[in-house]
Amino acid sequence: MNQSSAIVVGAGIVGLAITRALHAKGWNVTLIERHPKAQGASIRNFGMVWPVGQPQGPAFNRAMRTREIWLEMSEKAGFFTEKTGSLHLAYSNLEMQVVEEYVSAMKGIKSAEVLDPEQTRQKSPAAKQEGLKGALWTGDEVIVDPREAIYKTGKYLESLPGIELVWNRAVTRVEGNTVYSGQKSWSADRVFVCSGADFETLYPELFEATPITKCKLQMMRLVQQPENWRIGPPLCAGLSFIHYKGFQVAPSLEKLKEVYQNQYPELIEWGIHVMVSQNGLGELTIGDSHEYGLDLFPFDRSDVNDMILDFLKSFAQFKDWRIGSSWHGIYPKMTNGATEFIHQVDEVVTIVNGLGGNGMTLSFGLGEEIVSEL
Repeated sequence: MNQSSAIVVGAGIVGLAITRALHAKGWNVTLIERHPKAQGASIRNFGMVWPVGQPQGPAFNRAMRTREIWLEMSEKAGFFTEKTGSLHLAYSNLEMQVVEEYVSAMKGIKSAEVLDPEQTRQKSPAAKQEGLKGALWTGDEVIVDPREAIYKTGKYLESLPGIELVWNRAVTRVEGNTVYSGQKSWSADRVFVCSGADFETLYPELFEATPITKCKLQMMRLVQQPENWRIGPPLCAGLSFIHYKGFQVAPSLEKLKEVYQNQYPELIEWGIHVMVSQNGLGELTIGDSHEYGLDLFPFDRSDVNDMILDFLKSFAQFKDWRIGSSWHGIYPKMTNGATEFIHQVDEVVTIVNGLGGNGMTLSFGLGEEIVSEL
Protein backbone atom coordinates (compact mmCIF):
# COMPACT_ATOMS: atom_id res chain seq x y z
CA MET A 1 0.00 0.00 0.00
CA ASN A 2 1.43 3.39 -1.00
CA GLN A 3 1.93 6.00 1.68
CA SER A 4 -0.17 9.15 1.46
CA SER A 5 1.80 12.21 0.37
CA ALA A 6 1.39 15.93 0.98
CA ILE A 7 2.97 19.20 -0.06
CA VAL A 8 3.08 22.03 2.48
CA VAL A 9 3.73 25.53 1.16
CA GLY A 10 5.45 27.77 3.73
CA ALA A 11 7.93 26.85 6.47
CA GLY A 12 6.75 29.27 9.14
CA ILE A 13 5.25 27.89 12.33
CA VAL A 14 1.94 26.94 10.69
CA GLY A 15 3.66 25.02 7.89
CA LEU A 16 6.01 23.31 10.35
CA ALA A 17 3.06 22.31 12.54
CA ILE A 18 1.14 20.79 9.61
CA THR A 19 4.30 18.99 8.44
CA ARG A 20 4.95 17.55 11.89
CA ALA A 21 1.36 16.36 12.29
CA LEU A 22 1.25 14.75 8.83
CA HIS A 23 4.55 12.95 9.39
CA ALA A 24 3.34 11.66 12.78
CA LYS A 25 0.38 10.09 10.95
CA GLY A 26 2.68 8.35 8.45
CA TRP A 27 2.47 10.76 5.51
CA ASN A 28 5.38 11.62 3.22
CA VAL A 29 5.72 15.40 3.20
CA THR A 30 7.46 17.90 0.93
CA LEU A 31 7.71 21.30 2.62
CA ILE A 32 8.49 24.18 0.25
CA GLU A 33 9.70 27.59 1.49
CA ARG A 34 10.31 30.64 -0.69
CA HIS A 35 13.31 31.86 1.34
CA PRO A 36 16.60 30.14 2.23
CA LYS A 37 15.07 29.87 5.72
CA ALA A 38 11.91 31.17 7.38
CA GLN A 39 11.93 34.97 7.56
CA GLY A 40 8.36 36.04 8.34
CA ALA A 41 6.33 36.67 11.48
CA SER A 42 7.28 33.26 12.89
CA ILE A 43 10.78 34.50 13.73
CA ARG A 44 9.76 38.10 14.55
CA ASN A 45 7.86 37.63 17.80
CA PHE A 46 8.39 37.28 21.55
CA GLY A 47 8.66 33.49 21.50
CA MET A 48 5.83 33.32 24.02
CA VAL A 49 3.73 30.18 24.17
CA TRP A 50 0.86 31.96 25.88
CA PRO A 51 -2.14 29.91 27.12
CA VAL A 52 -3.12 32.73 29.50
CA GLY A 53 -4.18 34.85 26.51
CA GLN A 54 -6.65 32.27 25.23
CA PRO A 55 -10.31 32.06 26.25
CA GLN A 56 -11.32 28.99 28.20
CA GLY A 57 -12.40 26.08 26.01
CA PRO A 58 -11.07 24.76 22.68
CA ALA A 59 -8.56 27.60 22.18
CA PHE A 60 -7.04 27.13 25.64
CA ASN A 61 -6.92 23.35 25.17
CA ARG A 62 -5.20 23.84 21.81
CA ALA A 63 -2.69 26.17 23.45
CA MET A 64 -1.90 23.63 26.16
CA ARG A 65 -1.38 20.88 23.57
CA THR A 66 0.88 23.23 21.59
CA ARG A 67 2.86 23.92 24.77
CA GLU A 68 3.35 20.17 25.25
CA ILE A 69 4.64 19.78 21.68
CA TRP A 70 7.04 22.75 21.98
CA LEU A 71 8.63 21.11 25.02
CA GLU A 72 8.87 17.80 23.17
CA MET A 73 10.33 19.48 20.06
CA SER A 74 12.92 21.39 22.08
CA GLU A 75 14.32 18.11 23.34
CA LYS A 76 14.37 16.53 19.90
CA ALA A 77 15.63 19.57 17.97
CA GLY A 78 17.89 20.99 20.69
CA PHE A 79 16.63 24.54 21.16
CA PHE A 80 16.11 26.68 24.27
CA THR A 81 12.82 26.53 26.15
CA GLU A 82 11.97 27.75 29.62
CA LYS A 83 8.84 27.00 31.66
CA THR A 84 8.54 30.55 32.93
CA GLY A 85 4.87 31.15 33.66
CA SER A 86 3.86 34.80 33.31
CA LEU A 87 3.38 37.94 35.39
CA HIS A 88 0.77 40.59 34.61
CA LEU A 89 1.59 43.54 36.85
CA ALA A 90 -1.10 45.80 38.36
CA TYR A 91 -0.46 49.44 39.32
CA SER A 92 -4.02 50.61 39.98
CA ASN A 93 -6.91 49.35 42.09
CA LEU A 94 -8.95 48.72 38.95
CA GLU A 95 -6.17 46.64 37.38
CA MET A 96 -5.95 44.69 40.61
CA GLN A 97 -9.71 44.17 40.52
CA VAL A 98 -9.40 42.66 37.03
CA VAL A 99 -6.66 40.34 38.32
CA GLU A 100 -8.83 39.20 41.24
CA GLU A 101 -11.86 38.67 39.01
CA TYR A 102 -9.82 36.65 36.53
CA VAL A 103 -8.36 34.43 39.27
CA SER A 104 -11.84 33.91 40.75
CA ALA A 105 -13.27 32.96 37.33
CA MET A 106 -10.40 30.54 36.63
CA LYS A 107 -10.49 28.79 40.01
CA GLY A 108 -10.18 25.05 39.46
CA ILE A 109 -9.82 25.58 35.70
CA LYS A 110 -6.44 27.23 35.05
CA SER A 111 -3.36 28.00 37.09
CA ALA A 112 -3.91 31.59 38.27
CA GLU A 113 -2.95 33.31 41.53
CA VAL A 114 -3.10 36.81 42.96
CA LEU A 115 0.33 37.94 44.18
CA ASP A 116 1.07 40.83 46.54
CA PRO A 117 4.02 43.17 45.78
CA GLU A 118 6.53 41.15 47.80
CA GLN A 119 5.50 37.86 46.16
CA THR A 120 5.80 39.60 42.79
CA ARG A 121 9.30 40.80 43.60
CA GLN A 122 10.29 37.26 44.50
CA LYS A 123 9.11 36.08 41.07
CA SER A 124 10.93 38.83 39.15
CA PRO A 125 13.68 41.31 40.04
CA ALA A 126 12.68 43.21 36.90
CA ALA A 127 9.21 44.20 38.16
CA LYS A 128 9.22 47.85 39.19
CA GLN A 129 8.11 48.09 42.83
CA GLU A 130 7.09 51.75 42.94
CA GLY A 131 3.29 51.95 42.93
CA LEU A 132 2.90 48.19 42.46
CA LYS A 133 -0.39 46.85 43.83
CA GLY A 134 0.27 43.20 42.96
CA ALA A 135 0.20 40.85 39.99
CA LEU A 136 -1.50 37.97 38.26
CA TRP A 137 0.69 34.87 38.19
CA THR A 138 -0.03 31.97 35.84
CA GLY A 139 2.20 28.93 35.54
CA ASP A 140 1.49 27.55 32.06
CA GLU A 141 3.52 29.86 29.85
CA VAL A 142 6.71 28.78 28.07
CA ILE A 143 9.37 30.84 26.30
CA VAL A 144 11.40 29.91 23.22
CA ASP A 145 13.66 32.07 21.08
CA PRO A 146 11.65 32.09 17.83
CA ARG A 147 14.69 32.66 15.62
CA GLU A 148 16.38 29.57 17.02
CA ALA A 149 13.26 27.46 17.56
CA ILE A 150 11.80 27.86 14.07
CA TYR A 151 15.16 27.24 12.39
CA LYS A 152 16.04 24.17 14.47
CA THR A 153 12.53 22.71 14.20
CA GLY A 154 12.83 22.94 10.42
CA LYS A 155 16.26 21.30 10.47
CA TYR A 156 15.00 18.53 12.74
CA LEU A 157 11.98 17.79 10.54
CA GLU A 158 14.23 17.82 7.49
CA SER A 159 16.35 15.08 9.09
CA LEU A 160 13.42 12.69 9.41
CA PRO A 161 12.79 10.00 6.77
CA GLY A 162 9.69 10.85 4.80
CA ILE A 163 10.14 14.65 4.99
CA GLU A 164 11.85 16.72 2.30
CA LEU A 165 12.40 20.46 2.69
CA VAL A 166 12.81 22.54 -0.44
CA TRP A 167 14.28 25.96 0.34
CA ASN A 168 14.44 29.14 -1.73
CA ARG A 169 11.57 28.21 -4.03
CA ALA A 170 8.37 30.27 -4.25
CA VAL A 171 5.29 28.28 -5.23
CA THR A 172 3.40 30.51 -7.66
CA ARG A 173 0.78 28.16 -9.05
CA VAL A 174 -1.28 25.16 -7.95
CA GLU A 175 -3.08 23.01 -10.51
CA GLY A 176 -4.89 19.92 -9.31
CA ASN A 177 -2.45 18.04 -7.09
CA THR A 178 0.66 19.70 -8.57
CA VAL A 179 2.44 22.84 -7.42
CA TYR A 180 4.79 24.88 -9.59
CA SER A 181 7.83 27.09 -8.99
CA GLY A 182 9.13 28.29 -12.33
CA GLN A 183 9.92 25.17 -14.40
CA LYS A 184 9.95 22.88 -11.36
CA SER A 185 6.91 21.03 -10.07
CA TRP A 186 5.93 18.65 -7.27
CA SER A 187 2.85 16.46 -6.99
CA ALA A 188 1.15 14.86 -3.98
CA ASP A 189 -2.20 13.59 -2.73
CA ARG A 190 -2.87 16.74 -0.70
CA VAL A 191 -1.60 20.33 -0.70
CA PHE A 192 -1.60 22.67 2.32
CA VAL A 193 -1.04 26.36 1.66
CA CYS A 194 0.39 28.10 4.75
CA SER A 195 1.46 31.36 3.14
CA GLY A 196 1.13 33.74 6.10
CA ALA A 197 0.77 37.39 5.12
CA ASP A 198 1.26 36.69 1.41
CA PHE A 199 -2.29 36.94 0.10
CA GLU A 200 -1.17 37.96 -3.37
CA THR A 201 0.66 34.95 -4.86
CA LEU A 202 -1.68 31.99 -4.38
CA TYR A 203 -5.48 32.30 -4.49
CA PRO A 204 -5.56 36.13 -4.41
CA GLU A 205 -9.25 36.31 -5.35
CA LEU A 206 -10.12 34.00 -2.48
CA PHE A 207 -8.21 36.13 0.02
CA GLU A 208 -9.87 39.28 -1.37
CA ALA A 209 -13.24 37.73 -0.57
CA THR A 210 -12.18 36.67 2.93
CA PRO A 211 -12.50 38.82 6.12
CA ILE A 212 -8.74 38.89 6.60
CA THR A 213 -6.20 41.70 6.82
CA LYS A 214 -2.57 42.25 7.82
CA CYS A 215 -1.10 43.46 11.09
CA LYS A 216 2.25 45.23 11.33
CA LEU A 217 3.97 45.18 14.70
CA GLN A 218 7.15 46.97 15.78
CA MET A 219 9.52 45.26 18.18
CA MET A 220 13.02 45.59 19.62
CA ARG A 221 15.58 43.40 21.31
CA LEU A 222 17.76 44.68 24.12
CA VAL A 223 21.32 43.44 24.46
CA GLN A 224 22.34 40.46 26.59
CA GLN A 225 21.94 41.36 30.24
CA PRO A 226 25.19 41.35 32.28
CA GLU A 227 26.32 38.58 34.63
CA ASN A 228 23.56 36.17 33.51
CA TRP A 229 20.92 38.39 35.12
CA ARG A 230 17.44 36.96 34.47
CA ILE A 231 14.05 38.66 34.66
CA GLY A 232 12.25 35.39 35.44
CA PRO A 233 8.78 35.21 33.82
CA PRO A 234 7.80 37.44 30.89
CA LEU A 235 6.32 40.68 32.20
CA CYS A 236 3.19 42.51 31.05
CA ALA A 237 1.26 45.41 32.48
CA GLY A 238 -2.26 46.81 32.26
CA LEU A 239 -2.66 47.26 28.51
CA SER A 240 -2.20 43.51 28.00
CA PHE A 241 -5.39 42.85 29.98
CA ILE A 242 -7.45 44.50 27.23
CA HIS A 243 -5.47 42.88 24.39
CA TYR A 244 -6.07 39.19 25.14
CA LYS A 245 -9.45 37.47 24.89
CA GLY A 246 -8.62 35.32 27.91
CA PHE A 247 -9.31 38.26 30.24
CA GLN A 248 -12.85 38.87 28.98
CA VAL A 249 -14.13 36.79 31.93
CA ALA A 250 -13.38 39.77 34.21
CA PRO A 251 -16.50 42.00 34.60
CA SER A 252 -14.38 45.12 35.29
CA LEU A 253 -12.50 44.84 31.99
CA GLU A 254 -14.83 47.21 30.10
CA LYS A 255 -14.35 49.87 32.74
CA LEU A 256 -10.58 49.39 32.49
CA LYS A 257 -10.77 49.85 28.70
CA GLU A 258 -12.56 53.19 29.21
CA VAL A 259 -9.86 54.33 31.64
CA TYR A 260 -7.11 53.46 29.16
CA GLN A 261 -8.92 55.24 26.31
CA ASN A 262 -8.70 58.43 28.36
CA GLN A 263 -5.31 57.79 29.94
CA TYR A 264 -3.38 56.42 26.94
CA PRO A 265 -5.15 57.56 23.76
CA GLU A 266 -1.98 57.49 21.63
CA LEU A 267 -1.00 54.01 22.81
CA ILE A 268 -4.51 52.75 22.04
CA GLU A 269 -4.38 54.40 18.60
CA TRP A 270 -1.21 52.46 17.72
CA GLY A 271 -2.44 49.23 19.33
CA ILE A 272 0.42 49.27 21.79
CA HIS A 273 0.47 46.85 24.68
CA VAL A 274 3.86 46.24 26.18
CA MET A 275 5.53 42.97 27.12
CA VAL A 276 9.05 41.65 27.61
CA SER A 277 10.51 38.15 27.39
CA GLN A 278 14.07 36.88 27.78
CA ASN A 279 15.81 34.28 25.63
CA GLY A 280 18.47 31.77 26.64
CA LEU A 281 21.27 34.20 25.76
CA GLY A 282 19.89 36.78 28.19
CA GLU A 283 18.62 39.17 25.51
CA LEU A 284 15.28 40.90 26.14
CA THR A 285 12.63 41.02 23.42
CA ILE A 286 10.25 43.96 23.86
CA GLY A 287 7.20 45.31 22.07
CA ASP A 288 4.81 45.80 20.47
CA SER A 289 2.45 47.89 18.38
CA HIS A 290 -0.42 46.75 16.14
CA GLU A 291 -1.27 48.54 12.89
CA TYR A 292 -3.88 46.96 10.61
CA GLY A 293 -4.51 47.17 6.88
CA LEU A 294 -3.34 45.98 3.47
CA ASP A 295 -1.25 49.10 2.75
CA LEU A 296 1.16 49.11 5.67
CA PHE A 297 3.95 51.69 5.95
CA PRO A 298 7.19 49.83 5.07
CA PHE A 299 9.32 51.97 7.41
CA ASP A 300 9.46 51.71 11.19
CA ARG A 301 8.47 54.74 13.24
CA SER A 302 10.88 55.80 15.96
CA ASP A 303 8.08 57.56 17.87
CA VAL A 304 6.20 54.24 18.13
CA ASN A 305 9.33 52.54 19.48
CA ASP A 306 9.73 55.42 21.96
CA MET A 307 6.16 54.95 23.19
CA ILE A 308 6.81 51.24 23.72
CA LEU A 309 10.01 51.95 25.66
CA ASP A 310 8.44 54.71 27.75
CA PHE A 311 5.55 52.50 28.83
CA LEU A 312 7.90 49.60 29.52
CA LYS A 313 9.95 51.79 31.85
CA SER A 314 6.81 52.42 33.90
CA PHE A 315 6.75 48.79 35.07
CA ALA A 316 10.14 47.18 34.34
CA GLN A 317 13.73 47.74 35.41
CA PHE A 318 16.70 46.14 33.63
CA LYS A 319 20.47 46.12 34.01
CA ASP A 320 21.16 47.25 30.43
CA TRP A 321 18.68 49.17 28.25
CA ARG A 322 20.78 49.29 25.10
CA ILE A 323 18.90 48.24 21.95
CA GLY A 324 20.62 45.50 19.98
CA SER A 325 18.13 45.38 17.09
CA SER A 326 14.72 46.60 16.01
CA TRP A 327 12.35 45.34 13.32
CA HIS A 328 8.77 44.93 12.28
CA GLY A 329 6.76 41.83 11.48
CA ILE A 330 3.56 41.38 9.50
CA TYR A 331 1.05 38.64 10.23
CA PRO A 332 -2.45 37.80 8.90
CA LYS A 333 -5.41 38.65 11.10
CA MET A 334 -9.08 37.74 10.74
CA THR A 335 -11.41 40.75 10.92
CA ASN A 336 -14.55 38.81 11.88
CA GLY A 337 -13.33 37.57 15.27
CA ALA A 338 -12.41 34.09 14.01
CA THR A 339 -9.27 32.52 15.45
CA GLU A 340 -8.10 31.05 12.15
CA PHE A 341 -8.88 30.72 8.44
CA ILE A 342 -9.10 27.11 7.24
CA HIS A 343 -10.51 26.82 3.75
CA GLN A 344 -10.93 23.74 1.58
CA VAL A 345 -10.31 25.02 -1.96
CA ASP A 346 -11.11 21.61 -3.48
CA GLU A 347 -10.57 17.94 -2.67
CA VAL A 348 -6.78 18.44 -2.75
CA VAL A 349 -5.93 21.94 -1.51
CA THR A 350 -6.43 23.30 2.01
CA ILE A 351 -5.49 26.84 3.05
CA VAL A 352 -4.44 27.26 6.70
CA ASN A 353 -3.95 30.88 7.72
CA GLY A 354 -5.18 33.77 9.84
CA LEU A 355 -4.00 32.81 13.33
CA GLY A 356 -3.22 36.44 14.07
CA GLY A 357 -0.63 36.91 16.79
CA ASN A 358 -1.29 33.44 18.20
CA GLY A 359 0.82 31.35 15.83
CA MET A 360 3.42 30.28 18.39
CA THR A 361 0.69 29.51 20.94
CA LEU A 362 -1.77 27.57 18.77
CA SER A 363 -0.11 26.15 15.64
CA PHE A 364 1.10 22.73 16.77
CA GLY A 365 -2.27 21.92 18.34
CA LEU A 366 -4.13 23.20 15.29
CA GLY A 367 -1.91 21.12 12.99
CA GLU A 368 -2.87 17.95 14.84
CA GLU A 369 -6.57 18.86 14.72
CA ILE A 370 -6.50 19.45 10.96
CA VAL A 371 -4.58 16.26 10.20
CA SER A 372 -6.79 14.14 12.49
CA GLU A 373 -9.77 15.03 10.27
CA LEU A 374 -8.16 13.89 7.00
